[in-house]
Amino acid sequence: MTTVQITLPDQLAQEAERAGLLSPEFVEKWLRDQLKTRRVDQLFAAMDRMSAVDGPAAMPPEAVAEEIPAMRAERRVRGNR
Repeated sequence: MTTVQITLPDQLAQEAERAGLLSPEFVEKWLRDQLKTRRVDQLFAAMDRMSAVDGPAAMPPEAVAEEIPAMRAERRVRGNR
């Protein structure tokens, strides 16, 4: 278990204590919620970055299946040089 010390203005600390916001259980739940929210935000930010990339269109599975033997043949030819 880790102990964390924070510095707050007296009035804020007193109000938070009276409201039960400084209890270990509440702080733990709040931190877990914040971490979850941050992970979700990061996921959506990554999705936004990915959608902004101008890349080639996805190939249909049939085209991929046709390209694999050609790529393997090309590698074999390069490997024999």
